Amino acid sequence: MSLLDIKNLQVDFPTRRGVFTAVREVTLSVEPGEILGCVGESGAGKSTIGNAVIGLLEPPGRMAEGEIDLRGERIDNLPYEAVRRIRGRKIGMIFQDPLTSLNPLQTIERQLVETITTHLPMSEAEARQKSIDLLDRVGIPDPEIRIQQYPHQFSGGMRQRVVIALALCADPEVIIADEPTTALDVSIQAQILDLVRELCRERQVGMIIITHDMGVIADITDRVAVMYRGKVVETGPTAKILGDPDHPYTKSLISAVPRPDVRLKRFPLVEYIESAGDARKALDISTHWLGQARDFSKMDGPLIRLKDLNMRFVTKNAILPKNRVYLDAVKDVSFDIEQGEVFGLVGESGSGKSTVARMIAGLYKPTGGAIHFAGGELTAIASEREKDIYRRQMQMIFQDPYSSLNPRMRVLDIVAEPIRFHGLAEDKAHTEEIVLDLLEHVGLGAAAAIKYPHEFSGGQRQRISIARALATRPRFLICDEPTSALDVSIQAQILNLLKDLQEELGLTMLFISHDLPVIRQMCDRVGVMRNGMLCEIAETEDLFENPQHPYSQHLLELMPRLEVLSQEGLEVEADHPTGAA
Repeated sequence: MSLLDIKNLQVDFPTRRGVFTAVREVTLSVEPGEILGCVGESGAGKSTIGNAVIGLLEPPGRMAEGEIDLRGERIDNLPYEAVRRIRGRKIGMIFQDPLTSLNPLQTIERQLVETITTHLPMSEAEARQKSIDLLDRVGIPDPEIRIQQYPHQFSGGMRQRVVIALALCADPEVIIADEPTTALDVSIQAQILDLVRELCRERQVGMIIITHDMGVIADITDRVAVMYRGKVVETGPTAKILGDPDHPYTKSLISAVPRPDVRLKRFPLVEYIESAGDARKALDISTHWLGQARDFSKMDGPLIRLKDLNMRFVTKNAILPKNRVYLDAVKDVSFDIEQGEVFGLVGESGSGKSTVARMIAGLYKPTGGAIHFAGGELTAIASEREKDIYRRQMQMIFQDPYSSLNPRMRVLDIVAEPIRFHGLAEDKAHTEEIVLDLLEHVGLGAAAAIKYPHEFSGGQRQRISIARALATRPRFLICDEPTSALDVSIQAQILNLLKDLQEELGLTMLFISHDLPVIRQMCDRVGVMRNGMLCEIAETEDLFENPQHPYSQHLLELMPRLEVLSQEGLEVEADHPTGAA
């Protein structure tokens, strides 16, 4: 008898156009102490299985067939109150989005202590100490202080660590982990995976880990189930699935994993998927709207120059300045980005990467230092009108394509908004013409204009974000973890699109990611950040082949490695001149 048995599961979602079957004929089992990996493209049904196990299917979704057994007892047909007693105590869940799975109105302490005292016979004092110990184990610094804070005071990666602590706090028998390492850098990821592995081995906890990170699959799982269009197409031991897969989709999926050992000119696509989404016409920049009114002449000096940049946040306010508590998120950061260059920033969660990007974009006002863009000093400009001139020339692609698009606006209006704001089109008809053309060039097609964001997959939403960013004809593009929420097949499409656009438009990019293989494929130079400071800046190949700083060496040692299948015809870049991504 297995710890968890999923038998012939089918999940249906009734719609106005009929019944949509998200999962069909799925049979899986998890043994005590075993870690089962579940991989597949976005929309394959991976998260639906996890939600069905823990009883959190979104209405009108329902289990149409099958059953779910925990230690031989059926749990899918239990009344609501019985399911509530199981949820959290016997089956824990680590959700993908830490921002929406934590209560923004309660402190971390309140949320952890309430969960522990609800499920375990502990006093509040004992529960508080257990909470502090858990936060320490998942890598939260100064847990005695941070436990009193609210979710918005944590970075994305640190929020994810809190969610993991929340799932572990009631000592469950089974854990469903839905993309648990999406927002984590390699150092914290390694720490979390070690914790998960230790938990499963010592306490004989069973786990289903749903992830698009094949490095995590290779590092931690005992068996793997590969899903495609709602069905399990292949399952077996991890070494067999990754080293010698049988199904063509599995082979294609593994080949799309970014290579950590060599730089390729293009990412291989998952050819098994119909309409891979990489088909697009190359831009004739001399005649296209995106190329008009652009200055391609080589300027003297770098396009972006940061000089002794500092950012300090108040973590505890007080009337008297001496009683205030500050967090120095960025300390004396200086670097240049040359015109046409792709500059990467890596580092652990909370190291200051996104804070630097937001200061450049004007979303944060630096507490010290200077930002120079195209010869002008942004930090010295007081006029909002003058700032808008520079803001039009730089745009940002955010990490989360779900929350960065207005769900109440059609795609046409989302992409047209910056065009209208900056007055870049002659009239309404011209605006719509530009938007439709942009949607074509990011691989969505003009038909996408009349739809809303919820009608698209994660990868398609990120394409909408890219189209919106291009709408102002920028010279500089900030990409803040643009593919961290995407599976490898969609990630390959998006990164190929960014490479094409960078080459066609001569864009300069700041590319932020915790995925080191992606950084190697995309960037010309890389800066490594830790605790708000730059440790090292180097050419990409120099950094990966011969890192100088001990922290850079540490990051590269922790990078998950996957022996991917060889693929004929992959073109390797022999050299990497500045500006050629």
